[in-house]
Amino acid sequence: MEKVILITGISSGFGEQTSRLLAERGHIVYGTLRKDGPAPPGVKTLIMDLTHPESIRAAVETVVQKEGRLDVLINNAGMHSGGPIEEAPPELFARQINTNVNGMVLLLQQALPHMRERGGGTIINISSIGGLMGLPFQGFYSASKFAIEGLSEALRMELKPFHINVIVINPGDFATRNTANRTNITVKNGPYEAQFQKSLAQIEKDETGGQDPVVLARKLCRIVESKRPCKRYVIASFEQKLAVALKRILPEGWFMGILTSHYKIG
Repeated sequence: MEKVILITGISSGFGEQTSRLLAERGHIVYGTLRKDGPAPPGVKTLIMDLTHPESIRAAVETVVQKEGRLDVLINNAGMHSGGPIEEAPPELFARQINTNVNGMVLLLQQALPHMRERGGGTIINISSIGGLMGLPFQGFYSASKFAIEGLSEALRMELKPFHINVIVINPGDFATRNTANRTNITVKNGPYEAQFQKSLAQIEKDETGGQDPVVLARKLCRIVESKRPCKRYVIASFEQKLAVALKRILPEGWFMGILTSHYKIG
């Protein structure tokens, strides 16, 4: 059965691949871009910026007016930032939260009334491994993803009476444009510069050596079409799935030692 799907951030990576595959499978797919640009075949584009509330309202209204319903919302769009927390300007943190969290909340508030009135729907929130553990020199990014975790958990309970599923996706490292698009901030010749550059080299090695985004896109297609999806999917390498498991069972100091060693801190 075809579904009407709205997915944010389809210019590249997960959004581009997922919207393409969903359209190929016969679904009605609307994808958002911040500015005019190419889109996968069969995907209807909407111009939307998560920091502009009016564009969010207009995007949802366009889908509902044209299709009469909205079955699935995939909150994929976001931004990445890197650098030591002490040195990062406050406006970077504000932009990180406004994009990854506030924009998602505004979009949910626009979409949920339509799903509730129709008696059901599916929300898929793209979090991260970094939403399950704080990542050094990606503190603002992790903070935004931790917020998505708590938001999704609360939302899942609130929406249960209305038969709206809330699913969280925790990707590990994938070879997307996030590496190139990350906003990195550090003070030249400052106290963190040498350590940040050492850790950043490991971060970028992990990302560029990560899986192809189509792997996650195929999984998302199966989730969208599943009659009984799980509440969470960790889509990552074996090592990263192991890290998630170890975070739950190891003493905090032991696990922090594993992370600091991986990111070459000390």
